[in-house]
Amino acid sequence: MRRLELENPASRFEQYRVEYEEGSPEASLQVYDDASQSILSENDSPDIGFRFSVNPYRGCLHGCAYCYARPSHEYLGFGAGSDFERKLVVKRRAPELLQQAFDKKSWRGELVVFSGNTDCYQPLEKSLELTRGCLAVCARYRNPVHIITKSALVERDLDLLTELTAHAHAGVTISVPFLDAGVARAIEPYAPPPARRIEAVRRLAAAGISVSVNVAPVIPGLNDREIIPILEAVREAGASGAAMVPLRLPGSVAEVFTTRLRETLPLAAEKILTRVREMRGGKLNDSSFGGRMQGEGRYIQTVTELFDLTVRRLGMARREPSPRASTFRRPGPQLDLFEC
Repeated sequence: MRRLELENPASRFEQYRVEYEEGSPEASLQVYDDASQSILSENDSPDIGFRFSVNPYRGCLHGCAYCYARPSHEYLGFGAGSDFERKLVVKRRAPELLQQAFDKKSWRGELVVFSGNTDCYQPLEKSLELTRGCLAVCARYRNPVHIITKSALVERDLDLLTELTAHAHAGVTISVPFLDAGVARAIEPYAPPPARRIEAVRRLAAAGISVSVNVAPVIPGLNDREIIPILEAVREAGASGAAMVPLRLPGSVAEVFTTRLRETLPLAAEKILTRVREMRGGKLNDSSFGGRMQGEGRYIQTVTELFDLTVRRLGMARREPSPRASTFRRPGPQLDLFEC
């Protein structure tokens, strides 16, 4: 396990930056309580295919160098580097707040996506069970859900996912951007290895849960050659759908990613960064709507065509099936009586 030193890119919200003269101190895990009075986040971006999401945690112990959520930690007065990985914020009232949202007359039972920002099954979830508590609320109200994760801990909640599948809708997307365990450890150091994630796909699918896979991010010159074997492996495991997203490096993520890349994969680093610039108009990132999720240029077009052809050959869907309509209902004494 690598020693994580306290090191963060300069924050756009901070006037000063500390630089240590003789090495940075080790970054220890610190957990903070979030006093938010709501749990549902509403999205209006045309690039995102869902409107509402639940994020019980801010920051993520998985430590993925490419994580687009890193800059959001700067809004809390933390850094996007080691702070994002070790200063974690938890919403302990998440299940209670979700129930309050569902009890409002304005709520119509729309799809709720878990992990729109950081992974809802990161290691803290094993003991805190905030995601499980929220899923229990969704099951009680028969509200459709979709989960995005790279953690095998999702298997723990098969009972709730099975109940949601029977009475509403439950879909799970597992992120599998790599097959090479060594490369995965370099870029996503504290996430489960690829083989374990594929096994999670197998177990969820065997239980009757709708499972798809995100080959995301596609990092030019690093994991693009693994697209076909990844899709073949997850299809064999039971995945019914797949999607891909080219690497995005918004804000301070670019510094975190390039630093990690040069430290862990020095021989490949410059080739990879050159490829990234090719698909981002000469820069490391394109923040424009539409472009940021697709990239530009012949290289990424070829990769996308390869992905699409493989998905079709394997008989997989390019997107998750939509939830059934009108499953949401508020539990109550009379309703429970009729359901007995």
